[in-house]
Amino acid sequence: MSARILVVDDLAPNLHLLQVKLQAEYYDVLTARSGHEALEIASKERLDLILMDAMMPGINGFEACQRIKNNPDTWHVPVVMVTALEETKDRIRGLEAGADDFITKPIDDFNLMARVRSLLRLKMTTDQLLSHTGHTASNSRTLLEQIESRPGRILLIEDHEKHAKKMMNPLEDKHKVLVEGDPVKALRLAKTGMDLIIVSLVSSGFDGLRVCASLRFSEKTRDIPILVVGDPDDETRFVRAYDIGINDTLMRPIEIQELKARVTTLMRRKFYADSLRDNFNENLEMVVADSLTGLGNRRYFDRAIEPLLDELDTRDTPFSIMVFDIDHFKRVNDILGHPMGDVILKEVAARLVSNMRAVDIVSRYGGEEFMIAMPNTEEADALKAADRVRGLIAGSPIYVDGQSLIITTSAGVAQVQPGENLRDVFKRADDALYRAKQAGRNKVLPASANRKAA
Repeated sequence: MSARILVVDDLAPNLHLLQVKLQAEYYDVLTARSGHEALEIASKERLDLILMDAMMPGINGFEACQRIKNNPDTWHVPVVMVTALEETKDRIRGLEAGADDFITKPIDDFNLMARVRSLLRLKMTTDQLLSHTGHTASNSRTLLEQIESRPGRILLIEDHEKHAKKMMNPLEDKHKVLVEGDPVKALRLAKTGMDLIIVSLVSSGFDGLRVCASLRFSEKTRDIPILVVGDPDDETRFVRAYDIGINDTLMRPIEIQELKARVTTLMRRKFYADSLRDNFNENLEMVVADSLTGLGNRRYFDRAIEPLLDELDTRDTPFSIMVFDIDHFKRVNDILGHPMGDVILKEVAARLVSNMRAVDIVSRYGGEEFMIAMPNTEEADALKAADRVRGLIAGSPIYVDGQSLIITTSAGVAQVQPGENLRDVFKRADDALYRAKQAGRNKVLPASANRKAA
């Protein structure tokens, strides 16, 4: 489905002209002839962007925009104010009403489409963030406002001191702005964690397009938003910049409120994307990590040993698993309580992981049971490693609320056989663990002994 754009203008020729231009770019266009009609459509339809004429009879564009931004169901829809008003105070009025951007009539096609593309990408990122966090537009405003309030790091690549100061000064009240006129130094600086990069296309000392291309080529900077600044009659270079992958453009002479509006939109996208990525990583960690011990969980272990099973089948590379279980853990919980039991679980987990090799896969498989896979290890060597770790756990007390406790573990060890799946080898190791428990606990037994007995 195409992006849905609502065009609002009380003059039919203006409305029709914008509709034709946007439909030529394959957008789904809705129209309204008044602020009141725009509010009604916005309350009923799914919209991705609104182009709003500022001066209309009845409810003007400023008021309509303010109502849309105050509505918990529509506040996140980007609004572009379309106006013939040139004065700064009118642009400020639009921004105060909540407008995300503004375009001055007569409308330049290139400028219009650049604004539309930039804000539609913002809307898409916002929607992704909301869907991944489980929030809706109506209950997520506080979440997104917290994200937007962050100060950011901006790199301004400009070698003209006067031009640099004009852009730097109005942004420094909220963000940290670094200025660099040397493109080589700027590219190094860009890799130190920037949230936005502003590149001059009118510098006599460097090629701004080449700088943009280098930023997009580098893995460390390719996701950072880029705003380019140039002369309005240099459309060819702007087109090339968009082909390279920049995010937005700013025409000279620079109008301070427009600069702030462009920067705010790009920073929001960056912060939203960062939050989306952090949320995804957090969810992924929750899926594969045990929240109490920090070890991988059962799902993590099952996935992590898949390459080992493949290597066993294709290259006959041996590996073994061991199943550890804390002795008398139910009694510990019953006597000392679950909080103390959690402390013991965490300490045992820490001793297991700190005394195994870096290549070994250590997980909490459930309850007081831990599973370890040892790549490129036959059962006899795994048995020695398991018994060494068992001795280390039993040989040093665990301190819980000032109490010194001797905690022991039992383990079963099994080498994985060709063609064997995890369930089969786990059963063999678990049977060995059961025999270790039956034999008095604080022991490690091999699964092979069970086979020989059979």
